[in-house]
Amino acid sequence: MSKGKNSEAVRVVVRCRPFSKKEELSACENILEVDDKLGQITIRNPKAPPDEPMKVFTFDAVYGWTSTQRDVYDEVIRPLVESVLHGFNGTIFAYGQTGTGKTYTMQGVSNDPDKRGVIPNSFQHIFTQISRTQNQKYLVRSSYLEIYQEEIRDLLCKDNNKKLELKESPDFGIYVKTCLLS
Repeated sequence: MSKGKNSEAVRVVVRCRPFSKKEELSACENILEVDDKLGQITIRNPKAPPDEPMKVFTFDAVYGWTSTQRDVYDEVIRPLVESVLHGFNGTIFAYGQTGTGKTYTMQGVSNDPDKRGVIPNSFQHIFTQISRTQNQKYLVRSSYLEIYQEEIRDLLCKDNNKKLELKESPDFGIYVKTCLLS
């Protein structure tokens, strides 16, 4: 497993958040081990007998609770943004239960450069590159969709309570009709 492997069409990356204050105060037990070198997460069933093997899952990359926004951006997102700047499409899909850190990873803390997330770092990267380029035109399109309980909402749309639908066409394939495409 190599974190630098960029030739795959889809990469699955896991980021594990640290315990919340509530979890620390409740003295929650950590049943997770992260091996970032092997790209593995090991989970121990706390109610299992001691001889039961732990479950091991392997991903393209894993990041533990000490990982930074910059680590994730530089190692995972930057290569994707670079390929977008060369004309390829790119998608970042954050998935997980409520409270697992998706919003923090994607948005972060906007007024703290060390805690800025994927979205502000990507926009800064893209627009810095555009500002440095001469004799080249760029068309920048972005969508920010939330899929929750089988409903799709465009978070960049003024009316983001409007439920969107998946569409299919011979020209575009499967797509979501967003505010930009309306």
